[in-house]
Amino acid sequence: MSEVVSKFLFTLRRIVAEPLGAIGLILVIGMIFGAIFADLLSAHEPIRISPRDRFLEPSLVHFLGTDQLGRDLFSRVLHGGQIALSVALIAIAVSLIIGIILGLIAGYGPRWLDNLMILTFDAIKSYPTVMLALALVTLFGPSLTAVMIVVILVNVPGYARIIRTQTLALKSSQFVASAQSMGASTTRVLCIHILPNSIGPLLILASMDIPVVIAIEAGMSFLGLGVRPPTPSWGAILNDGFTAIRDTPWIAIAGGVPIILTTLGFTFLGETLRDIFDPRLKTRV
Repeated sequence: MSEVVSKFLFTLRRIVAEPLGAIGLILVIGMIFGAIFADLLSAHEPIRISPRDRFLEPSLVHFLGTDQLGRDLFSRVLHGGQIALSVALIAIAVSLIIGIILGLIAGYGPRWLDNLMILTFDAIKSYPTVMLALALVTLFGPSLTAVMIVVILVNVPGYARIIRTQTLALKSSQFVASAQSMGASTTRVLCIHILPNSIGPLLILASMDIPVVIAIEAGMSFLGLGVRPPTPSWGAILNDGFTAIRDTPWIAIAGGVPIILTTLGFTFLGETLRDIFDPRLKTRV
């Protein structure tokens, strides 16, 4: 346990030592803190409508002002962070699990299965994200489920190809051959010997995909394909502000700035982690 803590502290010191890493860490912690404690930090309900308070400018009562329905934008931004963070973490986690399983099967299985799965991955990856989103929304309607399905379908092929490549490189190694000669089952070889030696780079890339997922969720909500009103979402707030940007620019600013800061935070932090744990990825990404 003490070894884990010492490694964590060592990594943390290396992150803070890098200017971009320190900035990214501060932005990510701030975003997570705001999302977790949104109910405590905001004095207003995010979906409470108050016609008398329509289009109020930022003040001590409403830190970011109010929208066209009199809803407090500061509260909506904080609760929108909960939506963005939950979608990103759940979708990335599911994408990782599915991608790892498919990648191990493709890399360790017979050649014909590998070729078939690669063809499937390429077909899914080549499909335009917007068209895929429109097709799923037509089937399921605008919802968080549709957003997560889009993210999973977009990310799984990339994760699976990375694990497949690592598996192909490792399955002919000496320690895998030794395990096979001792009668180790295929499941044990994959889970004990191959996966732990190939998942590191994938986790780093997954952390860098979090801002991409947040941007996809915001973009779909901006187009009306994501969460349904009155659920707060950064994309929906940005859409509300876009319709009245000349007279009330603070609405668009309240919806756009969190997306920018969160994207920068996770990108800076992910790139710093990449440089610390696997500098070779810097030339691949």
